[in-house]
Amino acid sequence: MNVKTEITLSEEYLRYAERMVEEGAYPSVSSVVEAGLAQMMLEKEAPADAIAQMADEVRRRVTLPREQWLPWDGNAMAERVKAKLVSRHQE
Repeated sequence: MNVKTEITLSEEYLRYAERMVEEGAYPSVSSVVEAGLAQMMLEKEAPADAIAQMADEVRRRVTLPREQWLPWDGNAMAERVKAKLVSRHQE
């Protein structure tokens, strides 16, 4: 449901919105404002989306054939992390 409202825009924003309409990117100034609000809403939800995307990527990689997996040596990784921490502590 659309609700009619009145807003005040700076001249700069109004000119930009009108230019977007003139260029055919949006059908109306209201659509430009709605697109901006939609983007803000997406950005607010981005952290949850990012976690969901990472989970999807992990699931995708797990389904790869075993020969495509990267080798993992937890002990070697732990030693590299320890060495890096020691070197930072000595700086």
